[in-house]
Amino acid sequence: MTTVALFKQDGTKNGEVELNESIFGIEPNESVVFDAIIMQRASLRQGTHAVKNRSAVRGGGRKPWRQKGTGRARQGSIRSPQWRGGGIVFGPTPRSYGYKLPRKVRRLAIRSVLSEKVAQNNLVVVDALTFDAPKTKDFKEVLSNLDVTAKVLLVLEDGNDFAALSARNLPNVSIVSAGNVSVLDVVSNDKMLMTQAALTQLEEVLA
Repeated sequence: MTTVALFKQDGTKNGEVELNESIFGIEPNESVVFDAIIMQRASLRQGTHAVKNRSAVRGGGRKPWRQKGTGRARQGSIRSPQWRGGGIVFGPTPRSYGYKLPRKVRRLAIRSVLSEKVAQNNLVVVDALTFDAPKTKDFKEVLSNLDVTAKVLLVLEDGNDFAALSARNLPNVSIVSAGNVSVLDVVSNDKMLMTQAALTQLEEVLA
């Protein structure tokens, strides 16, 4: 049985919470995690690079000199690829770099990184994060109470807008909803901070 400490917002301990062994207690598969990270980073590429081929370059409408009799090589256009200012051959064109891994592979990858966070004691679970209004100062106090100083991934349940708004201006905090946690999110941050409600939602998604 895998358990972690459950904290209150003020930093005091409020018992323990049991984690799903199949999600937070497996042997991490580094190869699958690597594949998932490469996939996500590829999907983030814009792919907007482009060059002009000879049909897109301006000019070159007439033959620069007659075909025969000049002693020079025959040319049909001053915008041919061999000319300065001519079109580019086989240059990059706009395209998508995104691709997909099988669903089971993606699930194994996210379970692997979550299990590693638990094994390294980098998962912090609080019973709730409640704020009367969005206030960054209040959320900084929560992080101080929980002794979280490193880069942290804040995982929130749906509808907890005040907590999200309170944390979004902090440079060391990344925010994600429980249903959208990705491998890249987890490995890019040193710690994970999540509410008990978000933990339940995450386990339902990955079950």
